[in-house]
Amino acid sequence: MPNNQRQITFAEAICEATDQLLSSDPSVYIIGEGVPDPKCIFGTTQGLAEKYGPDRVMDMPVSENGMTGIALGTSLYGFKPILVHQRIDFSIYALDQVINNIAKWFSMFGGQQSAPLVIRMIIGQGWGQGNQHSQNLESIYAHIPGLKVVMPSSAAECKGLFISAVKDKNPVMFIEHRWLHNTTSVVPTEMYEIPIGKAKVVREGTDITIVSWSYWLLESLKAAEYLQSQGINAEVLDLRSLRPLDYDSIQKSVLKTKRLLVVDGAWKQGSFASEIITRVCEDTSVQLTSHPQRVTYPDFPSPSTPGLTKFYYPTIEKIFIAACKVVQKMDYNIQPLQDYVNKRVHDIPDSNFKGPF
Repeated sequence: MPNNQRQITFAEAICEATDQLLSSDPSVYIIGEGVPDPKCIFGTTQGLAEKYGPDRVMDMPVSENGMTGIALGTSLYGFKPILVHQRIDFSIYALDQVINNIAKWFSMFGGQQSAPLVIRMIIGQGWGQGNQHSQNLESIYAHIPGLKVVMPSSAAECKGLFISAVKDKNPVMFIEHRWLHNTTSVVPTEMYEIPIGKAKVVREGTDITIVSWSYWLLESLKAAEYLQSQGINAEVLDLRSLRPLDYDSIQKSVLKTKRLLVVDGAWKQGSFASEIITRVCEDTSVQLTSHPQRVTYPDFPSPSTPGLTKFYYPTIEKIFIAACKVVQKMDYNIQPLQDYVNKRVHDIPDSNFKGPF
C-alpha cells in the first residue's frame, strides 16, 4: 500500500503527529501524568520518551493546576507545550489556570502576547468508569472566550487538526474520545494541517441534517445507513471544532434539508447541542419544517454497571428514532437495526479494546 494510502489508528496518528512536531520544532515538548509510562496514554506517546529524552517528554506530579501554570509560563517564553490529561475529569483541578489565565492572556495584554499551548484531554465511557471518569465537559471549555476547542472523529482528522493546534498561536483544548483510539483511516505520512473552525460534510443528504462530532459522529453515520433503508436521506456534518464554531456550514446544510438533529455526548441541560439548536432557531433565514431534536446523555451522573450504561449513552437506535421523529416518519421498521445493536457489546467499542488505561 502506498504511503499516502496506508491506514493507521487514531492513537498512532496522534503519536506520529507529536513525533513530527517534536522533530521539526525544538520548542515543542509534551508533559502529563503517564506520558512516558509503559502504556503511553493509550499508545499515543509510544516511543517518544526513548527518542527525545526526559527533557522533552516528561511525566508530571499529581498537581494539575500547578503544572498547567508551568505550561502557561513556558509558552510565554517561546515554548509550545503539549499538556496531557488521561481524563478530562482531571482537568477540573486546572480550571483556574485555564479560565482565568490561559484563556485571558491575549486580551489582558492588549493582543501583544498569546499563550500557544495545547491541552489534550481524553473522554469516553465503558468498563465501569462511572461518575468521575466518564464525564464529557466540552461545553465548559467551549463557553470560554479565548480558548479553541477541537474534537476530531477519525485518525486522518486527528493528525491534521493536532498539528494545526500545536502550531496555533492561541490555546487549544484538544479533546479525544478513547473509543476512537483503535479506529483506523487513511493518513498521509507527511505533516499536514486541517484548519481549526471548519466543519465537514461527511455524508450528503436532503431530508435531515445530523450534526455531531467526535465518537458520536460514527454512531450518527451508522444511523444514517439505516435511515436510508427507510427512505430517509440524511446529511451528516462533522463539526470537528466547537470553538470557533462553523455556523455557516450548519446553516448551509439546514437551509437545504429544513430539518435538524444534533447528537451530543454530554448532558442535555447546557449542552453544546443547545447552542447549535438555538443559533438555528434564531436564524431568520432558516425555516424549519419540524421541531429540531437532540440526542444527549440524560441529566444525571453516568452509571458504572453495564446494566445501566446500556440505556444511558447516545446509541444508533436513539439517533435513528429521533431522526424519524424529526422527519415525521413513524411507520419505520426498526427490526434490522435492533438485530445489529443486539450483536454489539455495548460497553466496549470493539474486540480490540484493551481497557480504559
